[in-house]
Amino acid sequence: MSRRPFHRAGEDVRRHDLIAATLDCISESGLQGATVRQIAARAGVTPGLIRHYFSSKDQMLQDAYREVMTGMTSAVVAAADGDQQSARERLHDFIVANLTPPVADGRRLSLWAAFISHVRVDPAFAEIHRESYLAFRSALEELLAEVLAEAGEEPAPQRCRELGIAINGVIDGLWLEGTLVGDLFTDNPLPGIAIRSAEALLGGIVLAQDTPSS
Repeated sequence: MSRRPFHRAGEDVRRHDLIAATLDCISESGLQGATVRQIAARAGVTPGLIRHYFSSKDQMLQDAYREVMTGMTSAVVAAADGDQQSARERLHDFIVANLTPPVADGRRLSLWAAFISHVRVDPAFAEIHRESYLAFRSALEELLAEVLAEAGEEPAPQRCRELGIAINGVIDGLWLEGTLVGDLFTDNPLPGIAIRSAEALLGGIVLAQDTPSS
């Protein structure tokens, strides 16, 4: 197990380094295997320092889950942040970013699988999941409203909501398939399938002429 360099910096940076070490350990050993001692060793600090930043292991795991979820949303929002692009091009890039690395990769899958069982049984994890889901869908619905307006259609909130739920469902399903058995889709890459599905849901609005093949 390699150690992460622990920076002598501000409180926020130190806390971020500890969360990063926590995620490394969870990715390798799961939630039960990621002990405070193992995380401290990975971060190159003492267990006592971890207790200075987190009141309990549960709090540390909750913050780590929040980091995973917000990090994925931030990555796809950033991919769709092209000032010179049309709304359709930005929605295209948003969808593709969900189904390509670094959002769609084995490490993300391992972390998701480790955390997701807690969502149904732990109210704190459930709330983090709910907040993250709503933030993701809000970003998606905003893009959809811009796409509809750009196409000369009424971006009614209810329609954007229903489209957001449907397209998010497509993304989630393809993300899971792609990270589990991605080798089965080399002849028909999943980003292209997602784009064509979104275009069908949008009533034929074309998001981009050229869709990345991976």
